[in-house]
Amino acid sequence: MTGDEGAGSRVLRYVTHPEVAIDPETAVGSWRLSSEGVRRAEAMCRRPWVGRITRIVSSDETKAVQTAEVLAAHTGVEVEVRLGIGENDRSATGFVPPARFEQLADRFFAEPEASVEGWERAVDAQLRIVTGLRDLLSEVRSGDVAVIGHGGVGTLWYCALAGLPIDRRHDQPHQGHYFTVDRGSGLPTHGWQPIDRGGPG
Repeated sequence: MTGDEGAGSRVLRYVTHPEVAIDPETAVGSWRLSSEGVRRAEAMCRRPWVGRITRIVSSDETKAVQTAEVLAAHTGVEVEVRLGIGENDRSATGFVPPARFEQLADRFFAEPEASVEGWERAVDAQLRIVTGLRDLLSEVRSGDVAVIGHGGVGTLWYCALAGLPIDRRHDQPHQGHYFTVDRGSGLPTHGWQPIDRGGPG
């Protein structure tokens, strides 16, 4: 039996929201899941690891809360909405077309100490997410924790936990992935895996 399994399991799953309905007229933090995103969130509930969740913590962004509520409905665990663990602040540019967004995201990771066109710096976002989730790794009660968040800050947290420099090569392939952290050691046990198929646990 691995550290991910059984009644004594004490891991944290960092889960990113799946696909969203892009709406240029709405603030990004208020975007909702698309029909595909809802389908994948519901499919996630069939994964074996979901049954071991005893605590659900979510970013306050709508798409994350929606994902957390799908988990909550399946597990009966109440969602705890936490401020300060949302995605990197990109309000300076607002919505940008996907191709332009990818260019800016590449620079965000490649120049972590720079503010890319007014975006929150990667080093600042990393400190924010490390600080915002630290208590979840130090608590002693058994059971698994699910944190529902976002790919950018999730990647920054993964890099910090794994002792890796900030680099986009550690980013999730696309929305709707998770990685697992052993709460005893504070170390990731694997990289990004799809929320709705395959993968550990």
